[in-house]
Amino acid sequence: MRRIQRNKKALSTVVTTLIILVVSVLLAGVVTLYATNITATRTQQEQLKLTKQRVWVNATGSSWAGISIDNVGGKDVAITKIQIRGVEASWSNVRILRLSTSVTTSLICPTGATTWSDFLYTTGTNGTFSTPTTSPPLKSGDTMVVYVIGPDSINLSDVGIAVGITVFTEQTQYYVEANAETSVSA
Repeated sequence: MRRIQRNKKALSTVVTTLIILVVSVLLAGVVTLYATNITATRTQQEQLKLTKQRVWVNATGSSWAGISIDNVGGKDVAITKIQIRGVEASWSNVRILRLSTSVTTSLICPTGATTWSDFLYTTGTNGTFSTPTTSPPLKSGDTMVVYVIGPDSINLSDVGIAVGITVFTEQTQYYVEANAETSVSA
């Protein structure tokens, strides 16, 4: 009978198995990184920037809240609701102005007799505000100036206290605070 010759120069079974495992883990890592990169670059993100927030109260107890909303994300959004100190503002009490550029100066307090058709909302800048009936859309790269007339949760005793303003979209919510201030000047 012939003897079967064994090759003593081959890798052991343990080493071969280890090499196969390492290579498969590395390949799985490369595929995962590739899939994550493709998904992340093709998915547009929603991101709003809330600025210029102000809350005013006058001596008679009338109140207003103002905020500038910049859509700095890669997709258009719809503002589904706005809350001032946790109380939802009715769309009939909201006035909006859409802009193609950001607001750079502070918002100005409206008065009880404000005409929203040619309202001076910042120093030297006026615009025609509208009343939305449903969730107003905000295009990517645009800005929306929002005023809430008579938020239910704000009164004269709130002057000097931080008030939360929350803006909701279909996917998330954005929160900022503003100190309630008097609208009366000397």
